[in-house]
Amino acid sequence: MNASEFRRRGKEMVDYVADYIEGIEGRQVYPDVEPGYLRPLIPTSAPQEPDKYEDIVSDIEKIIMPGVTHWHSPYFFAYFPTASSYPAMLADMLCGAIGCIGFSWAASPACTELETVMMDWLGKMLQLPEAFLAEKAGEGGGVIQGSASEATLMSLLAARAKVTKRLQAASPGLTEAAVLEKLVAYSSDQVVATLGTTSCCSFDRLSEVGPICNKEGMWLHIDAAYAGSAFICPEFRHLLNGVEFADSFNFNPHKWLLVNFDCSAMWVKKRADLTGAFKLDPLYLKHSHQDSGLITDYRHWQLPLGRRFRSLKLWFVCRMYGVTGLQAYIRKHVQLAHEFESFVHQDPRFEICAEVTLGLVCFRLKGSNKLNEALLERINGAKKIHLVPCHLRDKFVLRFAICSRVVESAHVQLAWEHIRGLATDLLAAGME
Repeated sequence: MNASEFRRRGKEMVDYVADYIEGIEGRQVYPDVEPGYLRPLIPTSAPQEPDKYEDIVSDIEKIIMPGVTHWHSPYFFAYFPTASSYPAMLADMLCGAIGCIGFSWAASPACTELETVMMDWLGKMLQLPEAFLAEKAGEGGGVIQGSASEATLMSLLAARAKVTKRLQAASPGLTEAAVLEKLVAYSSDQVVATLGTTSCCSFDRLSEVGPICNKEGMWLHIDAAYAGSAFICPEFRHLLNGVEFADSFNFNPHKWLLVNFDCSAMWVKKRADLTGAFKLDPLYLKHSHQDSGLITDYRHWQLPLGRRFRSLKLWFVCRMYGVTGLQAYIRKHVQLAHEFESFVHQDPRFEICAEVTLGLVCFRLKGSNKLNEALLERINGAKKIHLVPCHLRDKFVLRFAICSRVVESAHVQLAWEHIRGLATDLLAAGME
C-alpha cells in the first residue's frame, strides 16, 4: 500500500468508523456466537500471496463484528465506561503514524515532554496537591501507565524497594532473606485504598487511613480507576480529600474521561522512589541530557521498556472538549444514574443496594439470590442490554453502569422497562 492508496483507504476507514459509531444503537449489544466461532471462518494459515484490501474490509462484517461486544452501545451498562471520542481516535492515528518508542527523552523529546505537561494539566484539573506535580522542578510527577493494575504493581514494587533500602541502611548486616521476612503489605478485600470500588463504587476514608500510614512510614497507594474522572467536577472533588497523605495515586482517563484505552494516569510524590526501584541504564540507552534534571526518562517509571505516544490523546481531548465540556459529560452520566435509581425506587419489587454517588446503580429484586441470578440470565439472554453482577454482603446484586458516550435518557428508560418486563415474567413463573 503506497501513500496514494493509504489516503484513499484511510478516508474509507474513517467513514466506516463514523458509520459504525453512528449506527451502533442498531447493533445487538452482546453477540450470539459460541466459543470457537471464529476459527472455522478463517484459513488455517496466513496467505502466501497478498489478499485484496476489499476482501479484508468485507470480512470485518462477516467475521469480526458478529463476535464483538459493543462497549460503546447506549445499551451497554456492564462493568464501567471505556472512554471513546473522535479527538482521541484521531490522536491515536497520529500516535501510530509517528510510531516512536518513547523509552527516553532522546528517543523522542516531544513524547516525553508532552506526557510530563499533560500529567500536570490533569493533576491541576483534579486539584491534586502540588507535591504530585512536576512543574517548578518539584520532586513529584505523573506518568501514563497501561492500566490501574500496572500502577498498583509499580507502587507495590517501589514501596518494597524503598523499605528494603531503609531497613538495610538501619541494619547493614541484614541478609536479603531477612529483609523480605519483615515486609508486610496491607490491603482490604478491594486490594488497596480505593475511591470508587468496582463492585459498588464505595469510597475508603482516606482521612482516617492516611495519617496512620504516614505515622508508621507505610507507602499509601490510592486507586481511583473509575471515580477519579469525576473529581474534575467541584461537587465531587471532596471525594478525593485525603489524597495529600498518599505516596502514589492513580485513575483511568480511559474509563470516563473520553480518552481511548490505554491511558492510566499515575502520580507519585517523590519520583525518585519510583525510578530508584526500576532504573536501567545500559550504554545504548544513555544520552547527553539524562542527568540535566530538566527531563525524565519514562522507562524508569514502568515495567516495559517501550511506550507509545499516549499523551497525544490527552492533549487532543483536553483541548477539544475543554474542562467545562468534560465536566458536562461526567454530570450527564451521574444524572442518568440517578434517573435509573428513581425508577427502581418507584417499583416496590426492587431495592437499591448501595448509595448512588456517581454513575453506578446497584439494585436487585427483593428476594433470593437465585431469583436475581435468574433475572440477570434473562436480561443477558435477551441481548437487548448488557449487565454484570456483583456480591454485596452475600447478596447477588445487579450493576447498572452508565457507560456509553452516546447514551441518553431514552435508552435508560427503555432499559428499565425491559428489566421490569423480564422481572414480571420471572415472578409470574413462580420464582421467589
